[in-house]
Amino acid sequence: MSEAEFGPGRRSGSPAGARLHIVTGKGGTGKTTVATALAMALASRGGRVLLVEVEGRQGVATLLGEPPLPYGERELIPLPGGGRVCVLAADAESALLEYLELFYGMRLAGQALNRLGAVDFATTIAPGLRDVLLTGKATEAVRRRSGARRRSAAPAPFHYDAVVVDAPPTGRIGRFLNVNTEVAGLARVGPIRTHADRVMGVIRSPQTLVHFVTLLEEMPAQETRDGIAEIDALGLRVGSVVVNMVRPPLLEEPDLTAAAASGEFARDELAAGLRAAGLADAADLAAALAAEVGAHALRVALEHRTRERLTDLGRPMVDLPWLEGGVGRSALEGLADTLGEQGMGR
Repeated sequence: MSEAEFGPGRRSGSPAGARLHIVTGKGGTGKTTVATALAMALASRGGRVLLVEVEGRQGVATLLGEPPLPYGERELIPLPGGGRVCVLAADAESALLEYLELFYGMRLAGQALNRLGAVDFATTIAPGLRDVLLTGKATEAVRRRSGARRRSAAPAPFHYDAVVVDAPPTGRIGRFLNVNTEVAGLARVGPIRTHADRVMGVIRSPQTLVHFVTLLEEMPAQETRDGIAEIDALGLRVGSVVVNMVRPPLLEEPDLTAAAASGEFARDELAAGLRAAGLADAADLAAALAAEVGAHALRVALEHRTRERLTDLGRPMVDLPWLEGGVGRSALEGLADTLGEQGMGR
């Protein structure tokens, strides 16, 4: 696919020039939450955005309080101002049946193969085929235009203003996106290879960005560093590093530094204050509180060091706050606003 067919894009890694956003991250970092909030941010100005889930976990449905979603694009998140987010819970078997119907008119044959278990067998023994089908569905949505192609020089508008993919975790993201390599041993020529080439044309486009979700913890941060290095090596474009669940420090910096150095915080001062307040067992209570503050200070110091290593990657960084009480639709709207304020989704 040519860049002219897909549309002009920016090579700077800025979300403003992107139409395909791939969101990855270590398990437990809130990847699905961030992908959903990003889709909402992108649609917040009245656009239409498709959010694609590819892992079969129905995580988006759970997040939105919806029952499990069947295969198909469904509008689930209307936004003020006319914006809309449609959701697709993609699975390889349904994508293959759709592929056979669209390109070969084999609807009944495909259904028969599915009943016999051949479709699941094929995608199990050839995981590269599964990935090219899932990425293919997302990239088809990126390329899709509304209405018939016009006779004039100007093409019809795109059906979706943007597509967001809640992608596999960082440990598998390179393999998931590098579909040409994955299908090389499966099909060097023919329709599957042509399909893979078309998919890679979109993934390698300047309008595609891979975003990484992480926490201020060593393991997620290390996986982010490794994942970015892998995506760079594949020649793909890294977008933003989203630091999720950021908690504000409870004390001022000098107090945190002192507490981290000693492992506790002003035990004698705490005991004196507790005794003045008339509390019994002030000494024991002060010792417990001092230890908790010390542990908090050590955690904040570790977070600072982790952030410095992430900053050294030289990528745009976005912070999302820790949310008490879970994530509902109103909380997602707040996260979407926060992403927009920091340059994503605008």
